[in-house]
Amino acid sequence: MGLYHLSLALVVTFMAMSMLPQLSTAQNSPKDYVDAHNAARAQVGVGPIVWDDNLAAFARSYASQRAGNCELRHSGGPYGENLAKGTPNLTGRGAVNLWIGEKPFYNYGSNTCVGGECRHYTQVVWRNSVRLGCARVQCNDGWWFVTCNYYPQGNFVGQRPY
Repeated sequence: MGLYHLSLALVVTFMAMSMLPQLSTAQNSPKDYVDAHNAARAQVGVGPIVWDDNLAAFARSYASQRAGNCELRHSGGPYGENLAKGTPNLTGRGAVNLWIGEKPFYNYGSNTCVGGECRHYTQVVWRNSVRLGCARVQCNDGWWFVTCNYYPQGNFVGQRPY
């Protein structure tokens, strides 16, 4: 009887430990980033974006540089880029939803932002941006920094996103 309880306890412990990585990456997986982007893109008739491991590596490298202070400063790299920072409950999907939340400020008729920021949103739905890589890192102050990189980059003056 004692051996049975010990074996059961080990199985339960193993199952709980095997679930930890899934719990810690909730709403931060490549699929979460891609799905959030593609939902917004589909709303305006733009084709899907796909995950790119090279862009994700670039994003991880840059995010790790921002971990010291979480400063929202663009990398200056060769890709389109959206940045966000927030409290410990900011997920990657949450960051994408912040950018998508700028949609009401984008006026398609005038191709301008009206009454607020919209250029994060326009990068999310930029028709020609077809590859995506993102990363999320916890900063020293406990906040989270999220970056997504896009190829080819978008947000060119005078061009419409879709």
